[in-house]
Amino acid sequence: MNSGQEFRPGIQWQTEEREDVAIIEEASHNLIVWNDDVNTFDWVIESLVDVCGHESMQAEQCALIIHHKGKCGVKKGSFDDLRPQAEQLIDRGIQATIDY
Repeated sequence: MNSGQEFRPGIQWQTEEREDVAIIEEASHNLIVWNDDVNTFDWVIESLVDVCGHESMQAEQCALIIHHKGKCGVKKGSFDDLRPQAEQLIDRGIQATIDY
């Protein structure tokens, strides 16, 4: 680690480290969609395309995972970005939560 420069801990180094951590934490939330016995595959796929911006194939794969595993993390991002999408899915009758 010796680059010819003397290492002097200081506020600037600590600030940069904290910014890196904040960026990681900001994107560490998951939008989870849960399986139920009410919604059809087509409705879930259509909702993932409309609400989450998925391509049809991606939405279909998520729907299959939801059906077989009981849930699927359909999108990652900050809580503030995922919350409106979770609320839109819930408004469509789809069980959704945000986890981290």
